[in-house]
Amino acid sequence: MTNSADFRQWGKEMVDYIADYLDNIADRPPLSQVEPGYLRKLIPEEAPHYPDKWQDVFADIERIIMPGVTHWHSPHFHSYFPTGNSYAAILGDMLSDAIGCIGFSWISSPACTELEMVTLDWLGKMLRLPDSFLSCTEGGQGGGVIQGTASESTVMALLSAKMRSIRQYKALQPERDQYEIMSKLVAYTSEYAHSSVERASLISSVKMRMLPCDDKYALRGETLAKAIQEDKAEGLIPAFVCATIGTTPSCAFDNLEEIGPICEAEKVWLHVDAAYAGTALICPEFRSLANGIELADSFNFNPHKWMRVNFDCSAMWVRNQTDLVGAFQVDPTYLKHEHEGKVVDYRHWHIPLGRRFRSLKLWFVLRLFGVSQLQEHIRKQVNLAHEFEALVRKDARFEIVADVVLGLVCFRLKGTDVENEELLRRVTKTGKVFLVGSHLNKQFVIRFAVCAPQTTSEDIHYAWNAITEETNSPLLNGITNVSNGK
Repeated sequence: MTNSADFRQWGKEMVDYIADYLDNIADRPPLSQVEPGYLRKLIPEEAPHYPDKWQDVFADIERIIMPGVTHWHSPHFHSYFPTGNSYAAILGDMLSDAIGCIGFSWISSPACTELEMVTLDWLGKMLRLPDSFLSCTEGGQGGGVIQGTASESTVMALLSAKMRSIRQYKALQPERDQYEIMSKLVAYTSEYAHSSVERASLISSVKMRMLPCDDKYALRGETLAKAIQEDKAEGLIPAFVCATIGTTPSCAFDNLEEIGPICEAEKVWLHVDAAYAGTALICPEFRSLANGIELADSFNFNPHKWMRVNFDCSAMWVRNQTDLVGAFQVDPTYLKHEHEGKVVDYRHWHIPLGRRFRSLKLWFVLRLFGVSQLQEHIRKQVNLAHEFEALVRKDARFEIVADVVLGLVCFRLKGTDVENEELLRRVTKTGKVFLVGSHLNKQFVIRFAVCAPQTTSEDIHYAWNAITEETNSPLLNGITNVSNGK
């Protein structure tokens, strides 16, 4: 059994290993090169009966684990969106792990609850969210909570909207059965919303309509209003809209200023998913991307994406916490305490009962970076994205297919989907950089995201050279000729 002396020694070795790993991460291929099932061949079939030596465990990190790691913090990782990381966040998580509280109620660890309330108010003020979202607003009903992911936030918002709609219709027509009302509820989102939004509808058993977007891949108010009127004419009950600030396929921005008034007039819950782009709102020049947020019922973004906070830390705010808490409140005797009703008990704000002390890492990051350094990080990555965009535009073989607003560039060869898919496959196979594809207007496009904090201008040119080298390859030219009928 380990003791504090062992922990001190091994902990120092692990801190050095982590620092060396992050300092030299660019030397590792960004995408793991192993085949499925590789790991089982490298370890025994059963757990050890007697303890292994720390030296053997430590050695197996490089032998067994690292070959199967895709290095999200490599400056050559340009797929998906960023996942946050920093030494400040790691230190906060270390303390959270050591304290090891399960903060389901205020009494279970008062600091766990109260620090979360304060840091989310700090964060909300940084984003310039409406005062109605903040727990510090006198007489207000709003507040924030740290969820695990944006997916969980969407599920919570949709389930809350579902229960609110049922209560509203039961109040007007008490004779109606709750499950009959449920069968008529409808939710709406953009055709380019994240897949987790559609999954939320499956979990909540609420029908989801995926609505078409404009030429900027954004959902507009006119489209939503038409869909709502169509459904009402069919006797259905519009209950929920999920608008996105910074969609995954192209980083598009649904028009909140048009969508919000429609939701307010129709008494439809408006949830805003800003998982990636929300961090940018701390920069004054990007705050207008969220114009109209004051009419939202709930708002979410992931500090664990772009704000240097490591996973998991997804910030969610609601205008009226009663709508959230009222949908899920269950109070067994063993969870009651003398301050109940006077303080926040976060077990009512999310699906699991247990919760980690996640606000510690957020608090460490906000204090050790300050708003200014976080703004600098965002602006640097946006500038790097525009640098990559300029390289693409200089090559007549390529085209930019969506506005570059933040850290994502969507581009493609001027040609067929077959060519673009093959180009992406070949670039990935080199192991130099890692990108992924998507579809916009039913066309295959390649996404280039600036992800790692270490990414520099040299890395942008390195990635572009890796792409153009494969574009110039004879094999790709042969596919081009075949696809053009030559």
